[in-house]
Amino acid sequence: MPSLSKPRLGVTLAAVASLLGALSIGALSAPPALAEANGVATTPLMGWSSWSFVRKDPTAAKIDAQADAMKSSGLAAVGYQYINIDDFSMSCNSNGPEVDSNGYWLTDTSKFPGGMSAVASHVHGDGLKFGMYVTPGIPENAILNNPTIEGTSDKAASIAETNVTENNYNCGNMHGINYSAAGAQAYINGWADELASWGVDYIKIDGVGTGDIADIQAWSTALKQTGRPIALELSNNLAISDGSTWATLANGWRTNGDIECYCGSNGSSFPLTDWGNVSSRFNSAAAWQPYAGPVVEGWNDMDSVEVGNGSNDGLTVPERQSQLSLWSLASAPLILGSDLTNLDSGDLALLKNKAVIAVDQDATPADRLATGTNEQVFDKRESGGDFVLGIFNTDTSNSHSFTVNLATAGLTGTANLTDLWSGSSLGSGSSVTVTVQPGGVALIKATPATGTAGTKELKQSASGKCVDTYKELYTPSTKEELWDCNGGYNQEISPTSAGELRTQNATECLDVYNNETAAGSLVQLYPCNGGANQKWTVESNGEVVGQQSGKCLDASGGGTGDGTQLVINTCTDGSSQKWSWN
Repeated sequence: MPSLSKPRLGVTLAAVASLLGALSIGALSAPPALAEANGVATTPLMGWSSWSFVRKDPTAAKIDAQADAMKSSGLAAVGYQYINIDDFSMSCNSNGPEVDSNGYWLTDTSKFPGGMSAVASHVHGDGLKFGMYVTPGIPENAILNNPTIEGTSDKAASIAETNVTENNYNCGNMHGINYSAAGAQAYINGWADELASWGVDYIKIDGVGTGDIADIQAWSTALKQTGRPIALELSNNLAISDGSTWATLANGWRTNGDIECYCGSNGSSFPLTDWGNVSSRFNSAAAWQPYAGPVVEGWNDMDSVEVGNGSNDGLTVPERQSQLSLWSLASAPLILGSDLTNLDSGDLALLKNKAVIAVDQDATPADRLATGTNEQVFDKRESGGDFVLGIFNTDTSNSHSFTVNLATAGLTGTANLTDLWSGSSLGSGSSVTVTVQPGGVALIKATPATGTAGTKELKQSASGKCVDTYKELYTPSTKEELWDCNGGYNQEISPTSAGELRTQNATECLDVYNNETAAGSLVQLYPCNGGANQKWTVESNGEVVGQQSGKCLDASGGGTGDGTQLVINTCTDGSSQKWSWN
C-alpha cells in the first residue's frame, strides 16, 4: 500500500519487452529453491484485506465484524480463509513506529485494546486465519531506545544502517539493517516469534524493492524458525527482473501498484476501484505468468478483488466478472477488498461461483494467447485435461464478437464447451465464437470430446525417455531434458496449429535458446511468443525439426540418462532424433 498521495505505476510494456529480450539471450536459468516450502500456499490464497475499505482506521471491532461476515456469508465455506490487517495498526510518534521493550512495533491499543492476540483469537474462532502487516528495516525508535536484541548481547543500534531509509508509507522513519552485523537475523527472528505467538498466519511486507532482498531473506528464515506455518506476501509493484528471486523467498508478490482508484469524495473508500486499474493487469498477468506456480508455492498477486459492494465497487457487473475471471485465470490470490458486512447479493453470487474459483485453485497460471484492439485472450490446460479460455472485451462502450480456434491453444479435435459464469452449455466444436458485453468476459471450459485432445508425451527412441521440463518449473529459460516417462504435466506436449509444442499445462513453448541455429544449441522452456525458434514440424519418420534451423530435436552428446539436456543437431536419421507420441 503506497502513500495515498503517491500511487505507483504498474510494469510497463517496454520494461517487459526489455526483460524478455534479456532472458532470451542470457544463460539458462538456475532452478529456484522452493519458496517458503511451508505448505500453506500450494494453491493461491483466498481471503480479505482491510486496506481497500477500512483503510486508515482498522480497529478490533471492525476486523472482528469482517471475520464474522466472512463466515456468515458463506464465503469461508467456498475457500476464503484469511482476514488480514494492513497498515495503521501500529502506534506512531514523530520518530515513526513506536516500539516495545525488544524494539518491535507497538500495537495501537486505542484501536486494539486487547492486543493482536485477542483479534487473532476471534478470527481463529470463526475458523479463519489471521494476517498482519510490516515493512522492511528497523524503526528509528528501536535505534534510539537501543534495547538488547533477544537471545544475544548485541544492541539494536549496532545492526542499523541509519543512512538508509526504508519505505514505510504512513508512519515513516524505518532504517536499513546491516545483515552482516551480529544480531541482525536474531532481531528479525524475535520479531517473527512475537507475531507467531499472537497467532499470525500471514505476513505482508510492504514497501519491498530490489534493495530489500536481504530483508526478505531474513524474514523468510525467521518465519520458518518460528515453527508456525506463516504465509509470506511481498508488496508492491515489485521488479519483474527479480521475479525468480521473489519466487524463492515468498508465497506471493505484488506485480502492480494499488488497485484502488482513490477517487472517492471526502475521503470515502467508495468507489473501491475503476476499470483502468483492473484492465492494467492484462499486461502484467501475461508478463509475470512464468514465475508463479505450485512448485515454488508462490503466486503473482494482482492486488485485491474489488467485488462485493455493488455500484460501490466502481465496476459494472461485466467488469466485475472480468476482474474475477482474470485473477482466476492467472491463479492470483483472491483477497477481497470490499466491505463484507454489507455485501451485494449479486456480487456475493459472483464471489461464490465454485466453477470460477476452481479455475483459480487449479493453480496453473494462464498465458496470453492473443491481444488486440478490443480483445484479450488467456488460456490454460487444467490438471484434469480441460482447457479454460478467457475471452475479454476491453471496449467498455460496445459489445464485440470474437472467434478463437481451439487448435491455437493446443486442443485438437472438438470439445464440449461450457460457460463457467452461467453454467450453461455452448455446444461443441473446434472453435469458440462469442459476443461479449462491454468490459466483459466469456469464461469458457473446453472439455475434449475424445481422449487428451492431442496432448501426450514425446518419447525418444534411443532412451525410451520423454521430453521433460526440469523440476516442473515455469521459469523462462528452464532447461528441457530427458526423463523417465511419468505422465506429469511437465511431460505433456500440446502441438498447436501454429507449429508450437506447448507444455506446462499448454502455457509454455519448447524454444531454441537465443534464436540460435547451430548444432548443439540448447532447447529450453520459454513463454510462447510466436517466434520462429518456437516452431517445430513433427515428421512422419519421427524427427522433430526446428522450422527456423532445419535441425532435429536431439539429446546432448547422445546421452540417454535422466537429466540429459535437449538440443538441436543436424538431422542424421539416428535413434536419438526419433520421437514418438506416447
